[in-house]
Amino acid sequence: MSAEFQSVEKSLEKHLPENELAEVRRILYGKELKQLDLAGDALAEADSGDFELVGYQFDALEEETRPPRVVRVGLIQNKIVLPTDAPIAQQIESLHKRISDIISTGAKCGVNVMCMQEAWTMPFAFCTREKHPWCQFAESAEDGPTTRLLQELAKKYNMVIISPILERDENHGDVLANTAVVISNTGAYLGKSRKNHIPRVGDFNESTYYMEGDTGHRVFQTQFGRIGINICYGRHHPPNWMMYGVNGAEIVFNPSATVGALSEPMWPIEARNAAIANSYYTCAINRVGTEVFKNEFTSADGKPAHKDFGHFYGSSYVAAPDGSRTPGLSRTRDGLIVAEMDLNLCRQVKDRWGFRMTQRLDMYARELTEAVKPDYVPDIVKEN
Repeated sequence: MSAEFQSVEKSLEKHLPENELAEVRRILYGKELKQLDLAGDALAEADSGDFELVGYQFDALEEETRPPRVVRVGLIQNKIVLPTDAPIAQQIESLHKRISDIISTGAKCGVNVMCMQEAWTMPFAFCTREKHPWCQFAESAEDGPTTRLLQELAKKYNMVIISPILERDENHGDVLANTAVVISNTGAYLGKSRKNHIPRVGDFNESTYYMEGDTGHRVFQTQFGRIGINICYGRHHPPNWMMYGVNGAEIVFNPSATVGALSEPMWPIEARNAAIANSYYTCAINRVGTEVFKNEFTSADGKPAHKDFGHFYGSSYVAAPDGSRTPGLSRTRDGLIVAEMDLNLCRQVKDRWGFRMTQRLDMYARELTEAVKPDYVPDIVKEN
């Protein structure tokens, strides 16, 4: 049933009267967003390419001292194209072709910054804990074939592209990392950001392949705003989100790969809450589909061995600092969601709510400095 259920939004539309539906949407998603009028040829490409295409607009108050800072972001969620036992080169090539086509459609929609899902060039094979053949999908962040391909597309479409891949760092002993590559709209390699938190939950035992990243909370200054990338499991750690805000991010992307049985009730909450708490936009991207592997693997929980993770439920969405958010993409289909946002809203929300002014980083710094000491004793008051 989980893999067949299209979305909460479609179910609400099907079963609720229009007047009730509007109120439910207000409660679930905040203020109603305008739908973007997307180009007809882009919609035709989505139809022929069998992927969902939707667009929404976030607005901000008009200011006298600053012009609007309007940008469009695109989030791509997708299934793998070929089965997991197909030749590796063919798997990569098929995904390069699929995503290149969707990026082209995004360009027709005026997308300025595009982001793909976690480890988009491969199956999410880390559940298997097998090194062979999956390590062969790894490539250089700086000049690997995926980066070179996207550099061409970024320059062609005047688009910043965020490309989460399995990285092989040849300069540091051929180690692997879960990495997002940032490519400027000029086509230049801008830098990379590695995954800060690595899961060890059920089938998600990714430390078999790579460890916690060493790039901290980098924020990339682009022509279309300051962006950060909080990869997948990092969304469960509020301080991780916070530090991108401390470093000045205006948009934080969360490329992910997560399955329904594990995390779906948490998915609509975490990125949206981070947008509110940190006064920036958040973009949550999850892959979609069920990926089946040749060999069985176990979850170390006493349950039978199995050959798939479960259903990746898509549901990608964008949230704004004022608490509003878009509906999610489908749980079952490839998709591209386009969101137009005025970055001036970030400062306007800071001025209104004062979260950044009242966050007490000095107090947390003192207390955390104590908390990490080996002889730390929690500050608990007890009755004698």
